[in-house]
Amino acid sequence: MMEKLRTAVIGVGHMGGFHARKLAASASAELVAVVDGDAARAKKIADELGCAGETDYRAVLARIEAACVAVPTEHHMDVVRACLEAGVHVLVEKPLARTLAEADAMLVLARSKGLVLQVGHLQRFNPAFQALAAQGSRPLFIDIERLAPFKGRSTDVDVVLDLMIHDLDLVLALARAPVEQVSAAGFSVLTEAIDIANARIEFADGAVASVSASRVSQASVRKLRVFRHDGYVSADLQGQRLRHARRGSAGIEESEQAFERADELSLQAEDFVRAVRARGTPLVSGEQGRQALALALQVARLIDERLARHGA
Repeated sequence: MMEKLRTAVIGVGHMGGFHARKLAASASAELVAVVDGDAARAKKIADELGCAGETDYRAVLARIEAACVAVPTEHHMDVVRACLEAGVHVLVEKPLARTLAEADAMLVLARSKGLVLQVGHLQRFNPAFQALAAQGSRPLFIDIERLAPFKGRSTDVDVVLDLMIHDLDLVLALARAPVEQVSAAGFSVLTEAIDIANARIEFADGAVASVSASRVSQASVRKLRVFRHDGYVSADLQGQRLRHARRGSAGIEESEQAFERADELSLQAEDFVRAVRARGTPLVSGEQGRQALALALQVARLIDERLARHGA
């Protein structure tokens, strides 16, 4: 039998703790250590999962083959670069980096070392989305809405890089055509950063997407609808279901497609291990993470410019 992949999770806050539990439970990975600047937090997770707990990620690099990086975005560049330079494959939480220059530096380093660099765009592993994307026919209009109550975390980035970037990645995966034009609006509500935003994206093949995100709503809402020449599909990504409406010989035909409940985080972890073992391409590569980041940064810039014009 192939030996388990030796892994560590660097940063075991909210998302990092989930990553650590999935790797600890994996039949194909061994969780060697968890790392966090908060020593008490590192010890708590380490004791729970039966691995080492460290406060300095550099102390574990020689003992592992792969790492999941879930530190705040401002530290992604330093931590990912150190891992790659040590020959360690990386799964990094979204967004890939703060800037495109940082993202490009990571990609160049990963390619030069022959290492996997995967980005944590989790909804790509949702079976409902995968079935939707596999349908293949060109979308005319994509409508995505993601609303969430205010939780007071991930405020180191605005709502575009916190929440909307997930859906920008999904739009890019569905549209499959170059972005031609973008317009955007957004506002600060409860934090100093943008808390609610909308973007309209036009593609070279004529497709249009409307993407809305809020982290200051009273209830969670997740909507994804794709309109094509022959009908439309409404995706319930939380319930992992699709509802279809099509033109038929007797009029409009409606149907529903349900999927066996999937654990996207476990699927992502297993995809990372598979890509490392095969020296292959993960479902969400560093290049794809860079594309989503580029679009998110463009949306954020357009919002800033609009606010400046209106004196906000």
